[in-house]
Amino acid sequence: MTTRAKSGFFKSAFNAFVEARQRQAERYVTGALLALDDKTLKAGGYSREELSKRSRAYFI
Repeated sequence: MTTRAKSGFFKSAFNAFVEARQRQAERYVTGALLALDDKTLKAGGYSREELSKRSRAYFI
């Protein structure tokens, strides 16, 4: 019985691509949510402070 020590090159590249696109989508959604007013954010279960922290976390 053999086991694989590493993923293949294409699988690793694909996973990195998917993760990068996911981060990009999260940045886009966070920016769109920050454009909403506080009342709408609160109705959706978000706070401006939480979203601001989340948006800064992408650049660290």
